[in-house]
Amino acid sequence: MNKATVAIVGRPNVGKSTFFNAILGERISIVEDTPGVTRDRIYGEADWSGREFALIDTGGIDPDTEDIIMQQMREQAVIAMEISDLVLFMVDGKEGLTSSDREVASMLMKKGKDVILVVNKVDNMKNLDNLYDFYELGLGEPVPISSVNRLNLGDLLDLIVSKLPEEKREEEEDTIKLAVVGKPNVGKSSLVNSLLKEERVIVSPIPGTTRDSIDTYYEYEGEPYILIDTAGIRRRSKVDLNVEKYSVIRAISAIERSDVCLMMIDAVEGITEQDKKIAGIAHEAGKGVVIVINKWDLITKETNTMKTFEKDVYNEMPFLSYAPLVFISVKEGQRVNKVMEIAKTVALNRSVRISTGQLNALIQDAVMMKQPPSDKGKRLKIYYVTQVGVKPPLFSFQINKRELMHFSYSRYLENVIRDGFPFEGTSIKFVFREKGEKEI
Repeated sequence: MNKATVAIVGRPNVGKSTFFNAILGERISIVEDTPGVTRDRIYGEADWSGREFALIDTGGIDPDTEDIIMQQMREQAVIAMEISDLVLFMVDGKEGLTSSDREVASMLMKKGKDVILVVNKVDNMKNLDNLYDFYELGLGEPVPISSVNRLNLGDLLDLIVSKLPEEKREEEEDTIKLAVVGKPNVGKSSLVNSLLKEERVIVSPIPGTTRDSIDTYYEYEGEPYILIDTAGIRRRSKVDLNVEKYSVIRAISAIERSDVCLMMIDAVEGITEQDKKIAGIAHEAGKGVVIVINKWDLITKETNTMKTFEKDVYNEMPFLSYAPLVFISVKEGQRVNKVMEIAKTVALNRSVRISTGQLNALIQDAVMMKQPPSDKGKRLKIYYVTQVGVKPPLFSFQINKRELMHFSYSRYLENVIRDGFPFEGTSIKFVFREKGEKEI
């Protein structure tokens, strides 16, 4: 089942990122404190009134600029509009209506997207005089908010949820979907073609050939799969400071639709910031991940070369320590067959369910082996654990006090569960609830 996607657009400095961070801060049902997952966050998963949706932050749109970076930011926002189900058009309530706002509004109307007009920086809900000018944009009733002071955010979220399309199960709900992701020119389309054993996807050495996601049905060991070949994450350059950000947006919807991401890395270039960013998005989205190191034939081999590279990958992306890693050469056909073998296992692991009895016995032993943390004489107590979801596996812990559950102890419990059960390749999520709180 796909999450709806909501994009935040508007000209620079209207408070889009502040709003983005405020909304993600409201998501209290599942909290993950993993350092190093993503830098410069542009994507997050929001949850309001039981409805989950993907939220995309974009760079400011300046319609008249000739600055290269600003033009790229504008393209990023346009792409976000195209892949989104709902657009939040944010304007500045203090500065008032501008000619740039009018041009952005015109762009939105041409796209034909469902739009909510959000007037930010309204610090006094009793004084809404500036609000009336924005009716001129022809985008319906403006919604006043203050992201900094968190005013009226609940009402806006209610409106967002009411406008999201109904959740629909895909016809291929039971078909495992694999998204091939990574930088341009790392070999994504070549890997898809190698798996399909036919040239179904255009392959070119020019970065950025694949402009949109391409879905291809594929059968492996008698079972159906869908391969999603995505546009890559482009390199940084002196003038392309924001190209990484807008390129990531192209892959977001493909990651959301997938069950397992084949995260391709160029063995020659090594792990880059772009690699970390897209891997972090796949991790945060709770997808299965297989790290695929391509072009391994171009590496000069010495003793422990493979082990050294593997160690470097996990050091650079510690949040993916659970992800299996495979070294391949698509060009030479080396170990390509291992990719599907591992991906199939990872997909199955995302659906594993552990009985409550087994789970509690394991956690009780873990608590005996390592005493829970305490603060001011009060020690963490774990009363009960149960698995409440799959894809990814989700575990609910009933505890005495949430503040006593330190990140380090949560990670210890995760490692214990991973050691005891087959969760290789999939993130697992925890939710901690105090006695008396409603179960999810």
